[in-house]
This record gives sequence, C-alpha cells and structure tokens, in this order.
Amino acid sequence: MAQAPDTPTGDAAAVAAFLDAIAHPTRRADAQALDTLFREVTGWQPRLWNGSILGYGRYGYRYDSGRAGEFLATGFSPRKANISLYIMPGYRDHGAILDRLGKHRTGAACVYINKLADIDMDALADLVRAGLSDLARTWPVTPGQPIS
Repeated sequence: MAQAPDTPTGDAAAVAAFLDAIAHPTRRADAQALDTLFREVTGWQPRLWNGSILGYGRYGYRYDSGRAGEFLATGFSPRKANISLYIMPGYRDHGAILDRLGKHRTGAACVYINKLADIDMDALADLVRAGLSDLARTWPVTPGQPIS
C-alpha cells in the first residue's frame, strides 16, 4: 500500500542521504544552506516527507468535513525546476516580508525560488517565523525531533 502523502518518511539519516544525493552542486549547496536556516529558525531537526520535502515540525488538522491528518509545519523541497518553500497555512498576510524576499513566485502554500542568490535570507527567516506563528493560531504545532 502506498504511504499517505502527509506522512514523514525518513529520519536524520534519510535527510542526510537526500541532501547528499542532490546532483546539481548549486542546488545541493542551496539545500544545505536552507537546512541550516530552517534548523536555526525553528530549533527542530527535519524529517523527510514524501521522499522529497524536508519538513520542520508538524501540525495536526481536522476540517469541518471530517478530513484529518498531519503535515509538516514548514519546510522546503529542492526540486529540479525550482526550490519550493512551504509556508503553512500560507503567506497571505505576509506581503511586506515577501516584498523584501527578492525574486520569487507564489502558489497556494508555497513560495518558489530559483536559487538562494536571488533572495534575502533574513527576509526568508522572517517569513518562516511568521508562517509558524500564523499556523499555531489555527492548529496545534508540535516540534519535530529537537536538535541535540
């Protein structure tokens, strides 16, 4: 049976192997720098979700429809076309931060960047913090594994 899309699939060793396996050297360096930033901002170790997303923390949700589950609280995926930044539950109220971020595109709960050289890392740290704060007002956020 296939794993549910909102289930973490890997521990610290899987995260390290995933980062090391990124073929393009710039994308790999960007992913490692993002991992450092997300660890510093959240204080949490990442888990690998769906085989390609590094997630920091998690939250449980239950909609009025009865659908429930868990998903990463924040994170990123270093995809070939671009880097997807997961800002839950979205970035709708963070226009001022996005204005400082630099070159990016937005989706439903993702911010897409081409490379770290295109963005302001301080603005990204602020965006991650703001997203976690917003998320915690809606759903209970629990840390992933604490950084030891």
